[in-house]
Amino acid sequence: MRFNPKARLDTSRVGDAGRGRRSGGGGGGAIPIPGGMRAGGGIGGVIIVILFLVLTQCLNNGGGGGGAAADTLNTSRMADTGRYSGCKTGADANDSADCARVAVENSLVDYWSATLPDQSSTKFRPEAGVETFTDAIDTGCGQASSDVGPFYCPSDQFIYLDTTFYDAVLEKQLNGPSGAFVEPYVLAHEFGHHIQNLLGTMSQVKTQQGPTSDSVRLELQADCYAGMWTKGATTTKDASGQVLIQDLTDQDIQQAIAAATAVGDDRIQEETGGKVNPEQWTHGSAAERVAWFKKGLSQGSLEACDTFAPNAL
Repeated sequence: MRFNPKARLDTSRVGDAGRGRRSGGGGGGAIPIPGGMRAGGGIGGVIIVILFLVLTQCLNNGGGGGGAAADTLNTSRMADTGRYSGCKTGADANDSADCARVAVENSLVDYWSATLPDQSSTKFRPEAGVETFTDAIDTGCGQASSDVGPFYCPSDQFIYLDTTFYDAVLEKQLNGPSGAFVEPYVLAHEFGHHIQNLLGTMSQVKTQQGPTSDSVRLELQADCYAGMWTKGATTTKDASGQVLIQDLTDQDIQQAIAAATAVGDDRIQEETGGKVNPEQWTHGSAAERVAWFKKGLSQGSLEACDTFAPNAL
């Protein structure tokens, strides 16, 4: 993945809360980690279940779709240690993982700003924020620790990410891939949840576990949306019209596929020493996650990503 050195980066929606700092007003208590719902054992075994519990709590706290999203993103509550202050251009993104994160966020905003008005009746107004942290953070969905993994909070429309997740959990505990395109896939998936928030899809989530549950459908759709962005990523531009991403290689695509495989429910259950039990699934199997990512990549439309259709799963 190469960024255009001439592109200008917008850091206004990306912040860093630092170690153990709080991001502003929360929306409830700590996000629960019920041991009885673990897919296996240890942090890796709870990641997928916890991501859905975050979503569930956020919906209960007043987030969700159907017009709940605010017209503008409130960045005043965003803490910032200055981590991204040096991210000015695509050249910086090529040299720094932090600046690459900014560039990917910019690309996602540009892609979905252009895509949603063309394919739906929803006017894309609010952009999602991205806030990195270390150890713990307070969010619009309550307090979260690094154990939660990357997640989107509909109540405040922010994606939260402890960047140690990729090394400490995805690679070491789940034997997942490393590589420059792993995080863009994850960010694109979480941004997919923001799109679901705008479209009102989150309000359709009633059943929380099982191979054809609403939770699984929601997560597979976010994978499909990640594929949609990947397909169009090299067409995205900065505010002045400069292309943001110069090229994506087949190796990048393979890294995304490997990451989708690593976080499949069945794969996590296997890697954490548990028995594969589809009735505990909340995100879908490795094969399903890859298949829906590929569907978004090949077809690139909201209609193709309708995981809630009767015969979709």
